[in-house]
Amino acid sequence: MNMKNSVTAVLVLIATAGAYGQLQVNPQLGVTFQNLTDTPENAEYKANVGFLLGVDARIGDAFYLQPGAFFGRNATTISYIVPVTDPNNPGATTETVIEDDLVRSILKLRAMLGYKIVNEESFKLRFAVGPSYDVLLSVDNQDDKIEWNKGDFNDGSFNLEAGLGFDLAIVTIEPGVAFGLSKVFNDNPTVQDIDSKYFTFYFTAGIVLGNGQ
Repeated sequence: MNMKNSVTAVLVLIATAGAYGQLQVNPQLGVTFQNLTDTPENAEYKANVGFLLGVDARIGDAFYLQPGAFFGRNATTISYIVPVTDPNNPGATTETVIEDDLVRSILKLRAMLGYKIVNEESFKLRFAVGPSYDVLLSVDNQDDKIEWNKGDFNDGSFNLEAGLGFDLAIVTIEPGVAFGLSKVFNDNPTVQDIDSKYFTFYFTAGIVLGNGQ
């Protein structure tokens, strides 16, 4: 996916909706907890705290389109059990745990479809579902104990997302989940057999600006 074209498409959707007057823009900040599925042998994944910052838009009334773009930093703690040979007793081995925080920077582009279950002036309850694409910007191993780098990962990940939103006047909050549909790792020989996908829980809060019902 061409990142420049994807961002342009999101901006065109928002601009087109503004011409019809049914547009709300929602700057948001939130936290993420991203884990990986299908743990390799002798390893363990554990979701850590990351963050999400960006904006989405709601185009329409009770039914609405919700495109958005976000910058995120997702963190997952990875633990490996490694056998260690005793130098004083070559026939004896013990196990030690190597742990590292794997941090990934992404640009998230999404286009969700939503419905306002409750659509009162001062309170709204919303549900939205749809696809997203996470463009991988960088990969950091916080403690440099595990030698995975950006070259071991696919350039992006398609996801299916679902969120339940609440609007109180101009304040909006939304917990949600993203289910990864793409493999995390690419075909490099050291990681090609790892079938992990992303699973992310997020919680965002922001404000509602603009026209709409």
